[in-house]
Amino acid sequence: MDPGVVALSFVPIFLVELPDKTFVAALVLSTRYRPLPVWLGIGAAFALQCLVAVTAGHFATLLPETVLHALTALVFAVGAVVLVKTAPRAEAKEKEQEEEYASRATADTSGWRAAGASFVVLFVAEWGDLSQLLTIALVARYQDPVSVFLGSWGALLVVSGLAVLSGRFLLRHLRLSLLHYAAAVVCSGFALYSAYLAIAG
Repeated sequence: MDPGVVALSFVPIFLVELPDKTFVAALVLSTRYRPLPVWLGIGAAFALQCLVAVTAGHFATLLPETVLHALTALVFAVGAVVLVKTAPRAEAKEKEQEEEYASRATADTSGWRAAGASFVVLFVAEWGDLSQLLTIALVARYQDPVSVFLGSWGALLVVSGLAVLSGRFLLRHLRLSLLHYAAAVVCSGFALYSAYLAIAG
């Protein structure tokens, strides 16, 4: 395990997911169920998703190095564009997502059922999400699946934990559009560096 790669994986995933539907889903679920089962269910869903993503990223490392760097640059560039395009509607989208996840949550508040419901909602919502694509690209970039897994999963756990504990406070005091732009800058940096490696290679 490389602490540097863990940190470099944590930062972009954290920035991408903080203004994303992950945060909103965790917030809504925590208003319907007890926070701890929600967080545990969400954490289990993210662990499985990160495992799938790092496995895909590991297989991607079998590609020629120049192709690998080019694909990594493309994924990060697309991520940056998506974040910039969705930034202006971030606040309005957050309201729509709240209503969507509220309709999926049931009134049953028992621990195991709450954890199971949270697992299902997040697993379905986040499948094929930008964070998964970035996790694949990070594994391809650093070729260290364990460190990328820990960094990505850790970022997702922190984002969902913040949503469960203080989601409403953060939404009142943070501009989601600015978080989108910050995440886009980070993705752009990764894209440019990967493109440089592809050209230099």
